Amino acid sequence: MATHHLKLNLDKTELLFMPYKTSPLHDLSITFDGTMVAASRSASNLGVVLDDHLDFKEHIRATAWSCRFLLCNVRRIRPYLTTYSTQLLVQNMVTSHLVYCNSLLASLPACAILPLQQIQNAAAQLVFNLPKFLHVTPLLRSLHWLPVAARIRFKVLTLAYTAANRTGPAYLQDLIQNYVPARPLRSSTKGQLALPPLRVKGSRSSRLWNFSTLAPQWWNEHPIPLRSTPTLPGFRRGLKTHLFRHHLD
Repeated sequence: MATHHLKLNLDKTELLFMPYKTSPLHDLSITFDGTMVAASRSASNLGVVLDDHLDFKEHIRATAWSCRFLLCNVRRIRPYLTTYSTQLLVQNMVTSHLVYCNSLLASLPACAILPLQQIQNAAAQLVFNLPKFLHVTPLLRSLHWLPVAARIRFKVLTLAYTAANRTGPAYLQDLIQNYVPARPLRSSTKGQLALPPLRVKGSRSSRLWNFSTLAPQWWNEHPIPLRSTPTLPGFRRGLKTHLFRHHLD
């Protein structure tokens, strides 16, 4: 920072310690310019709350609370709005929060993202001004909204498309490799991605839930015509239609 003529703002500096599973928790702290910075359990970075276990529980809790607050405000003025106006309002104020950086949640189980799905269900019921505990699948189908889990998969596969076609960021391209069989096979023309080994040699950590593993696995599960779509807009349209039929039809 000194080389680039930058000064650290200690009032906005946080220390986040992410221990390995077998490591004991330590009360760490650092001292900079005579000021001690103590470790915290979570820290916000560009709107994403990172916690010391990287399970994103704090981020999901904060997102759900923010969306619930926005839905409450929209509900107050719902009697004065049409269905279409409410839909636009909810999509801009609530759905935008649900999809923001949602690819980070790709490795989480369904029970972890359930609070976000409950928010989406409540938003759909609010759009149609219907009571709670009503079956929401017909509502999501009518609104053409993908469920939260499908939206996460949509984002990850969109990133995989840009990486596979070498139009995405270089750090994502390095994580994606096209599948090349050892000998000529029919699978070589299917546009598949190579699955990396689940464990790195010499390491006990697993890459089962990494982007480099999840993205190729999900990519190879989808139809060949979808994977070979020549343009990104066309791929996004086809992917949304495929996921919509899979999750809601």
